[in-house]
Amino acid sequence: MADKLTPERRSWNMSRIRGKNTKPELLVRRLLHAKGYRYRLHGTARGGKLPGNPDLVFASRHKVIFVNGCFWHFHDCRVGQHAPKANAEFWETKRTRTRNRDAEQRRQLEISGWKVLTVWECELKDPHTLEQHLDAFLRSAEPPPSGPPRAPAVRAPGRPGRPGPAVPTDRPAR
Repeated sequence: MADKLTPERRSWNMSRIRGKNTKPELLVRRLLHAKGYRYRLHGTARGGKLPGNPDLVFASRHKVIFVNGCFWHFHDCRVGQHAPKANAEFWETKRTRTRNRDAEQRRQLEISGWKVLTVWECELKDPHTLEQHLDAFLRSAEPPPSGPPRAPAVRAPGRPGRPGPAVPTDRPAR
């Protein structure tokens, strides 16, 4: 089937497709904000960028959420499996590269100790199920990974009424 749009119109349409603040992402953000969850946007956590720039970052929980379009990220649903007939080789290469990049970024995040959830555009059709799914992911009780255990701080003696500086218990107080 030939494209019904002129090349100029198709180019204009494609140039309007955004990567951030998409309607599906905004819907997920609104739902989570209404439930009281707070997050950072687009892959920032503790002053650095995370692999893949996740759409939502819950740094204190060490969890991230990607909101992916089914077509662009090759989901298993009907929309994700539709392959354009025009310029088929280009689209196959582009979508395969996207799928491989997504898998690599997810692997990097998981190696770094982050829990990753991908919300697909088709899952937004049932808001109740989506809300339960997001809530279950964010409430799961796995503590974030931490470094080696730290010794509790004790206060060294100071002047009366004024505590001294914190001193780790593994060093003797002077």
